[in-house]
Amino acid sequence: MNLTFENRYAIGPNETKNLDTEGLRKNFLIEKLFGEDNIHFTYSHYDRYMAGGAMPVNQKLKLETIEALLKEEYFLSRRELGIINVGGDGKVEADGELIDLNYKEALYIGKGTMEVYFISNDPAKPAKFYLNSTPAHHSYPTKKVTKEQANKIELGSLETSNHRVINQMLLHTVIQTCQLQMGMTELQVGSVWNTMPAHTHDRRMEVYFYFDLPEGQSVSHFMGPVNETRHIWMQNEQAVISPPWSIHAGAGTSNYTFIWGMAGENMNYDDMDKCPITELK
Repeated sequence: MNLTFENRYAIGPNETKNLDTEGLRKNFLIEKLFGEDNIHFTYSHYDRYMAGGAMPVNQKLKLETIEALLKEEYFLSRRELGIINVGGDGKVEADGELIDLNYKEALYIGKGTMEVYFISNDPAKPAKFYLNSTPAHHSYPTKKVTKEQANKIELGSLETSNHRVINQMLLHTVIQTCQLQMGMTELQVGSVWNTMPAHTHDRRMEVYFYFDLPEGQSVSHFMGPVNETRHIWMQNEQAVISPPWSIHAGAGTSNYTFIWGMAGENMNYDDMDKCPITELK
């Protein structure tokens, strides 16, 4: 089986404040998601969220169950899955249905889908399927969402270095899901700040995946309570876990794109406690 995983337990703000740089990265940073002909997941105990990547090159990759972790006959027995392709053109096969999934296109696969495969059209330009999965209580149909079909929100300005376009893709206002929500925010040229002003939402956790970052450039991701923030330096195609008690914002040395995925108690995208910039410490 070409599937590997790691397990991350949830910790609170009091434990986090005592972590050094290595400890902070070990608990929250997902450094490597893509490996040739491999599927890799990080399982977070914040809302039992799974973030990972599938990169088929020379073979068709099957999404197998993880017996030691899920203890289910197949992966989506009690889960739903969101996919956004951040690499070359590819295909996803869901219970025999073959779906084209190209760069920056999203796909939702519902609970109860027994067989899922990942395929690249060209091994020289392999697909990179970024994966998010959450527990699910109901089965909703498989559905593809392109950038053109996404609900778009334009925010910020070049003057405040945060001009960005939010593409709400796997969101309850666009498609039906149980609790998983995913979208993609594209920073415009000259802008580097995302999610600013920052916010928290105590009833939802979140994972950020940064990509489209030019070679030699980095992103500094900010987390922690409003009055005691910390930072994690991140590279292209890395992800970071954001607990419900933490802000989540970042600034890059260049513009970039990031995928946000979240899950929790509610589905209200605007349910957030905004943090005035001048009150961040």
